[in-house]
Amino acid sequence: MHGPHVPHDVHNGHDGPGGHDDHGSHDPYVRVRNAREHNLKGVDVDIPRDVLAVFTGVSGSGKSSLAFGTIYAEAQRRYFESVAPYARRLIHQVGAPKVGEITGLPPAVSLQQRRSAPTSRSSVGTVTNLSNSLRMLFSRAGDYPPGAERLDSDAFSPNTAAGACPECHGLGQVHRTSEELLVPDPSLSIRDGAIAAWPGAWQGKNLRDILDTLGYDVDRPWRELPADAREWILFTDEQPVVTVHPVRDADRIQRPYQGTYMSAHRYVMKTFSDSKSPTLRTKAERFLTSAPCPVCGGSRLRPESLAVTFAGRTIAEFAALPLTDLASALHATSETARVLTEDLRSRIAPVLELGLGYLSLDRSTPTLSAGELQRLRLATQLRSGLFGVVYVLDEPSAGLHPADTEALLTVLERLKSAGNSVFVVEHHLDVMRGADWLVDVGPHAGEHGGEVLHSGPVANLAPVTASATARFLFDRSPATARQVRTPRGELKVGPVTRHNLSGVTAEFPLGVLTAVTGVSGSGKSTLIGEITEDLAGVRRLVSVDQKPIGRTPRSNLATYTGLFDVVRKEFAATDEARERGYGVGRFSFNVAGGRCETCQGEGFVSVELLFLPSTYAPCPSCGGDRYNPETLQVTYRGRNIAQVLDLTVESAAEFFADTPAVARSLTTLLDVGLGYLRLGQPATELSGGEAQRIKLASELQRGRRSHTLYLLDEPTTGLHPADVEVLMRQLHGLVDAGHTVVVVEHDMSVVAGADWVVDLGPGGGDAGGRIVATGTPARVAETEGSATAPYLRRVLAAGTA
Repeated sequence: MHGPHVPHDVHNGHDGPGGHDDHGSHDPYVRVRNAREHNLKGVDVDIPRDVLAVFTGVSGSGKSSLAFGTIYAEAQRRYFESVAPYARRLIHQVGAPKVGEITGLPPAVSLQQRRSAPTSRSSVGTVTNLSNSLRMLFSRAGDYPPGAERLDSDAFSPNTAAGACPECHGLGQVHRTSEELLVPDPSLSIRDGAIAAWPGAWQGKNLRDILDTLGYDVDRPWRELPADAREWILFTDEQPVVTVHPVRDADRIQRPYQGTYMSAHRYVMKTFSDSKSPTLRTKAERFLTSAPCPVCGGSRLRPESLAVTFAGRTIAEFAALPLTDLASALHATSETARVLTEDLRSRIAPVLELGLGYLSLDRSTPTLSAGELQRLRLATQLRSGLFGVVYVLDEPSAGLHPADTEALLTVLERLKSAGNSVFVVEHHLDVMRGADWLVDVGPHAGEHGGEVLHSGPVANLAPVTASATARFLFDRSPATARQVRTPRGELKVGPVTRHNLSGVTAEFPLGVLTAVTGVSGSGKSTLIGEITEDLAGVRRLVSVDQKPIGRTPRSNLATYTGLFDVVRKEFAATDEARERGYGVGRFSFNVAGGRCETCQGEGFVSVELLFLPSTYAPCPSCGGDRYNPETLQVTYRGRNIAQVLDLTVESAAEFFADTPAVARSLTTLLDVGLGYLRLGQPATELSGGEAQRIKLASELQRGRRSHTLYLLDEPTTGLHPADVEVLMRQLHGLVDAGHTVVVVEHDMSVVAGADWVVDLGPGGGDAGGRIVATGTPARVAETEGSATAPYLRRVLAAGTA
């Protein structure tokens, strides 16, 4: 048994990748005893080191609690302890994982799917640190103009004052407008709405009245107004103030008022740069052309930096190349350059191997999918040369086409052969099949899970009847053939020219379920992003994405679905609340009154960690309950408000069975397989897939209105095959009720059950962006040259065998 100070003896006894217990100092197993984090029921499990171990189980079964909440959290706690005495205080605040003990645990590196919103200045180059290497190359080995002094590597970054173009401040774009955009129909007069860019309603009428007062003719067709008048009305920077005498309407008296004029150009620019409303910004954008900055040509850098070249190209030209081309364009010109170019090439290699060669360094992070981002970070780890650590990964196959999953397995194998243990939380059957060791948690979600059903070689899971994973992993029974539905019309999209799509036109049948497929980076999300309410055939559009339902622990399942409002009313109606004069607001943790003031109702306090990202710890006053003691004295059916928020959706459904408004909300959450979530579970703890299913449930509880088009981007991400069945039942139900569903999907079992498939490709980036095949799943499965066809064929064959 080790004492708490394990990190010191972790590095001993590395006898190569096998790492067996030759010296007696290196336990070949990570041994977990009595793990009780979240829903884990005193779990004991031994997992060999130096293997690829996959943790599986239905969503909410407790596999992440075991991999991240226990094993990784304990490794992190030991790291804190070994760093500095001050860190012991933090452990006390953050809390150690609820586990008896863990032995044989090496240091750990975690790669979770970040839910944070990256900024537009963050790019592929900054995430992978490749930009730093490229800037170093230019600074040290670039060709400078005669007499120019050497620049520091900072001068090659658009994100620093030393490197940013002074005109566009390093953004690369300037926004302009023109008379044609502001006045699309010059035959109209100002009174009839010639200036389309003006705001509507009162504000627009006010501007018209001011112009009238200033002596401009608001009733003549726009094109007949003198050129200088048109120029002033649209582009002046002056803001004259005049007294307006509105035209008197018979039915209401309007008093004169002071009005300030603002030109159409000024109004559009102000709205675009300052407005917090996405709708207003989008409207303003219609009247703007976004052009590359005339000074830097869109390269974002100042002229001095662009004057430096390497192998005949500027740094901006290198950053715009797909990584595949960048790697082959780096030709060394000197010994210094050779060292730097070789380093860059070796850093690019793992990114290419993970199928991301179509990305360029200047591609901004918000345009990447969660899967692309995680694989970029994985590629960066491959280069770090660490060994003897345990990597804990969160669904690295998320957002991956089956063709890309094969490359991922090769990379995980490489991390392992470098002498590391690789622990992966995963739902993808191919990743499970490629594992050396499988830990299956279950049998169900939430309080019906939290047990280890199997820990051992993959094949030994077959006889475990309680395992939902075994049913899918070894199931050879044929899938029931589904009758393909007949569409009731179609929706034309395009031609679309954006990202890597050029002039692509697609047709989506209405009244059926369509799957959009293709390898990562082929253009799927770009294409469905063009489906808007403006298209003919779309009455109501609901886009259900994986963006978080809130960015702080204040937002949770109960607040997002509106369920919490009903629950608070129930509490406020109790005799005790009435006696004390507590209204509905008393039971909200977002306003002063009933909440705990130490944490302001968050239940957590933020703990700042030196050199490390800050983390949340339970509030020392309320212990995470969020409310003050007086509020918690009020009970409803024997539970206080904090205890009700702690119920899972499933238990709450029984608790509130006879409160129709609450029950309806809970039933739809159960229908999309979220019975295991707690009502008060903070939004920050939810995965992208869970957030998406909560949005879908909120949509389902509204009841069916007129024909609706539902758009879902990879709804099965983060779902166990058993949960995929539950979700698909809901989506097929929507289609049977007369709606249209379009999903972007990599799960071939879902694609095989669709009515129609639109397959993009054939590759990613420049090698993609075309429609390769379209038709029923059976037809697409036979298409030559489609990366999806062979995998779809395999699923369909299993179904008909």
